[in-house]
Amino acid sequence: MAEGERILVLGIGNILWADEGFGVRAVERLRDGWDLPARVTVLDGGTQGLYLLPHLEEADALIIVDAIDYGLEPGTLRVFRDGDVPAFLGARKMSLHQTGFQEVLASARLLGRCPDRLVLVGVQPRTLDDYGGGLTPPVAAQVGPAVDLVLRLLAEEFAVAATPRAAAPETADPVSRDAYEAGRPSAEAACRVGDARVLSGACGG
Repeated sequence: MAEGERILVLGIGNILWADEGFGVRAVERLRDGWDLPARVTVLDGGTQGLYLLPHLEEADALIIVDAIDYGLEPGTLRVFRDGDVPAFLGARKMSLHQTGFQEVLASARLLGRCPDRLVLVGVQPRTLDDYGGGLTPPVAAQVGPAVDLVLRLLAEEFAVAATPRAAAPETADPVSRDAYEAGRPSAEAACRVGDARVLSGACGG
């Protein structure tokens, strides 16, 4: 890529549903641990859907980090590129955010403003129906490797040099991974997994 082209590293997902939050947690680790040149934007896209369209329109290349159900062993990391990205985002739809982001890509293409290059870094989740849950162990173990993979992609394919920070920034963000998972109530104190027979998922009692 030519020097000066803009790259968006985008984590998507929902931290409220266990492994669904993988993409958000990976970009959180990347943002807090590394300094990147101004032409690289690291963004927690959450479940914003079409609200992300302006960010895509400003990018020449897009690296997406997400939890993707490939039907493989939990924690398996896979990389897909360009035309394969929309297909794998919806291969096994796990939540509304995946369909929403497919629509974002389709809209960007329709407007002629889709990034020229697309890369998807995805992890196979283990648990998705644990409301308020953190990442499960096999998926949490892949946060660091996923960040390393993104850094390698940036260096080898986009000529971007990242500089490690001496220390992560101090933050009082209550939804940062450490704060969020440390403050989680016990299973006895909070109902997080709904009974499949009860659509409301309410606790008994």
